[in-house]
Amino acid sequence: MSSSKVPFLDLKAHHDPIRQEVMAAMNEVIDLNAFAGGPFVAKFEEAYAKFCGAKFCVGVANGTDSLWFSLLALGIGQGDEVITAPMTFMATAEAISYAGARPVFVDIDPRTYTLDPARIEAAITPRTKAIIPVHLFGQCADMDPILEIARKHRLAVIEDAAQAQGAIYKGRHAGTMGQAGSFSFYPGKNLGAWGEAGAITTNDPALRDAMLMYREHGQKKKYYHDVIGWNGRMDGLQAAVLSVKLKYLDRATQGRRRAAARYGELLSGIPGLTLPFEAEHGQSVYHVYAVRVNDRDAMLQQLGARGIGCGIHYPVPVHLQQAYAHLGHHRGDFPVSENCADTFLSLPMYPELTDAQLETVAREVKACLPQTTAGRA
Repeated sequence: MSSSKVPFLDLKAHHDPIRQEVMAAMNEVIDLNAFAGGPFVAKFEEAYAKFCGAKFCVGVANGTDSLWFSLLALGIGQGDEVITAPMTFMATAEAISYAGARPVFVDIDPRTYTLDPARIEAAITPRTKAIIPVHLFGQCADMDPILEIARKHRLAVIEDAAQAQGAIYKGRHAGTMGQAGSFSFYPGKNLGAWGEAGAITTNDPALRDAMLMYREHGQKKKYYHDVIGWNGRMDGLQAAVLSVKLKYLDRATQGRRRAAARYGELLSGIPGLTLPFEAEHGQSVYHVYAVRVNDRDAMLQQLGARGIGCGIHYPVPVHLQQAYAHLGHHRGDFPVSENCADTFLSLPMYPELTDAQLETVAREVKACLPQTTAGRA
């Protein structure tokens, strides 16, 4: 047994070097008592819009709100259908449901794990109003054909970029190609708050105004409510944290890409192990480094026993979740997503991973493989 310990995620290593800077920023918020919305949120919105290359950014309470408000602002509701991928976190579909619409699933590409453009048109009906491509694990979906299909059928596109802060597609940033881009700043994300937070990017001033209303109980001015909205404001403290961390995001992305490249060197060509594929159309930010392996659960257990922290993203695709049983889907409906759900294993991935840690992970993965997948590649 190896005594080496490599955690799946090490937020302490990520935050310790900037702790004093973050605490100073939080103290500014406390001094001004600007806790709910306010100037620190506005400052972050301006900085994040600039970072993404978008005209506007609307800070919200979490990533789920960012999807939901985007749908509401686009007028999507009861009786409408929204196309998305079943290989995603539950929030993608939840937001569609809470808007009153119905999620319609389309399978993913077997190499990039993002929405397969070749399958979209077959899922479009007269009720279809939008497409939500998911930039899974930090890699942008193949947006140009998706956008072309959307234009052809007059559909809105909302990018689910919850895992893709800073990802690039043909020179464009994630979150700037559709009508809206949805971001989560959950603490474990590449740009993570010290609590819950999210944001929406858009280039459409009318959409921005609508999103601002929805996050503020549907009011344009205090106590005058034009629509039924929600309490979806970003906290001032979280905005202050994010403003500091945003300055270091490019550096963090370089650290993730370095770690991914090193994994590629150490683990490529091993029978029974499929590594992430980075499409030529962009640059992944490697929010998750998911390999595919047979007997995944056994591999997870053995690596855990050897001190290697791993995860599974995601063990049950959304169409097979009990919450969506009413849609009537069955195993076999989306075979690529289902196979990925059975075989994905997420290895440790964060910017501060050292070469020694990466080599330890690779060594232990190789040591476990003959006991789990030998001869089954």
